[in-house]
Amino acid sequence: MDITQLILDEHGQQRALFAQIEQIDPKDTTALSALWNRLHALLDSHAEAEERFFYPRLMQIGEGGNDADSAAEETEDAIEDHNDIRDTAAAVDKEKVGSTAWFEALGECNKANSDHMAEEERQGLTDFRLNATLQERHDLGVKFATFEAEHLTGVKAVDKDPKTWVKDHAPD
Repeated sequence: MDITQLILDEHGQQRALFAQIEQIDPKDTTALSALWNRLHALLDSHAEAEERFFYPRLMQIGEGGNDADSAAEETEDAIEDHNDIRDTAAAVDKEKVGSTAWFEALGECNKANSDHMAEEERQGLTDFRLNATLQERHDLGVKFATFEAEHLTGVKAVDKDPKTWVKDHAPD
């Protein structure tokens, strides 16, 4: 088990759920609601798990992956992205399921999430794989998977101030 692989696997699940929703008839609000509720819960619990287990350790051992200047920079950007994802997901919930406005809000959420995943895969995950031991990746993977299983229906979504978060989690 490897936290970086678990994160990648969930990114695949998120991409698949967005794609599935896009293929459902707008009149089938039961299916749209069911898949959106699952996706929304996954987005929220995934972000929270990363913020609890992945990013604090990345801040301690990371050096900045690929085009990131530092682990702190890539982490601050990720926390900002998580806020954007939470906010765009909340905007989906404000619209009537299956409406044009709902699909537009869903598209904004998909964009925010897709941009984040691409950057995280290129920066944070690369940085972590280069700087964490296999044992640590396993140990954090167990914690990550356990948290996700315990929060299958989601977590309370709360935006965080990225600068404060990075400051609070910076290595001593």
